[in-house]
Amino acid sequence: MLPFRLWLWLICCLVAAPFAGTAPAWAANRCQAVANAKPFVHLASSRARLASQEVRLTFIGHSTFLIETSGGVRIATDYNDFVRPSVLPDIVTMNRAHTTHYTDSPSPSIAHVLRGWNPAGGPAQHDITLKDVHVRNVATNIRDWGGNAVSYGNSIFIFEVAGLCIGHLGHLHHTLTPEQLASIGQLDVVLVPVDGGYTMDVGGMVDVLRALRARLIIPMHYFNTITLARFTERIKTEFPIEQADKPVIVVSQALLPSEPKVVILPGQ
Repeated sequence: MLPFRLWLWLICCLVAAPFAGTAPAWAANRCQAVANAKPFVHLASSRARLASQEVRLTFIGHSTFLIETSGGVRIATDYNDFVRPSVLPDIVTMNRAHTTHYTDSPSPSIAHVLRGWNPAGGPAQHDITLKDVHVRNVATNIRDWGGNAVSYGNSIFIFEVAGLCIGHLGHLHHTLTPEQLASIGQLDVVLVPVDGGYTMDVGGMVDVLRALRARLIIPMHYFNTITLARFTERIKTEFPIEQADKPVIVVSQALLPSEPKVVILPGQ
């Protein structure tokens, strides 16, 4: 018999969702898009050795990605008790919207546990460097189950590595203010929740993507083919879409698309 919490997560993944602080001032200058980019990224074996200016992203599932740097740092996003990479990360990020986005019992062997909310109140503030990666956050708000606003319950985490700026939007519930956009800076890669209800409606998320102007857009938090199709149907007039056959992608400055593009990775 499966534990209740695992059943809860499985139900969340199978059911479509029809309903529905900032970083330091210098952060805006840290993330700059690469001009005159070469055509696109390439997919690679999850165990292939990375070149010095490459980053590997593996979509584990739900909102969890394993980000691996050439310096040997492993990062897991929205780290939780249900969907995890098979390797122990050096850094984990978490958000508090639901238990599929955080854990109360991370391994003590994890060097940096970054919660996207501040248990003491106010916005969470993270600004760390480990080997070749710099991690910071921009706090946003969430809704509770009753639809009430909860200030600073989510963080957008930005990973600066190999000359790239990779943003994970977490469980984003609203469009971004000019101040938040300035603090985020120019993303090269954005990991975006596209469920269309638990986070925000598809139209609102498209507005967020327009504002961020990242050149590589990777959907997450899509539960099933129905919610994913709802997003792709809406976005196809905005950006080209590519369906990858593996959950792993390697990116670098030189291989980013010259214009924004959506790449869908299958979850593991």
